[in-house]
Amino acid sequence: MDIAIGLDYVRNNSRAVLATNRSDGTPQMSPVTLAVLDDTIVMSTRETAYKVKQLRADPTAYLCVFPDKWLGRWVQLNCTTDIVSQPEAGDVLVEYYRTLQGEHPDWDEYRQAMIDDQRCIVRFTIVKAGPDLQG
Repeated sequence: MDIAIGLDYVRNNSRAVLATNRSDGTPQMSPVTLAVLDDTIVMSTRETAYKVKQLRADPTAYLCVFPDKWLGRWVQLNCTTDIVSQPEAGDVLVEYYRTLQGEHPDWDEYRQAMIDDQRCIVRFTIVKAGPDLQG
């Protein structure tokens, strides 16, 4: 599957399961919500989450993205990642929220909540997308 097709799929389907690698090599999986900002897949998470620690140690990630109602096609994306921490994450967190939810009633309150919650942004670069065939 062409990477651009995988990226377009995420534009219309924000639910996914993220798999990261634990230090012992086993996978850890987490349900996540994705958005596409400027042709980059992003997600919000807490700086203290195990997935962040694991991605800092090994930036390889796998996303299984699927439609909200579990009906239809799903896409697997093999990715590399980088993490944007506060305060640089602030503006990206605002755009992430806007993309998924629209306008917030109080952006100052939202920004402070993101700082208090130690929110960061994970950016995903797609290395491979698939499947091309379904069986």
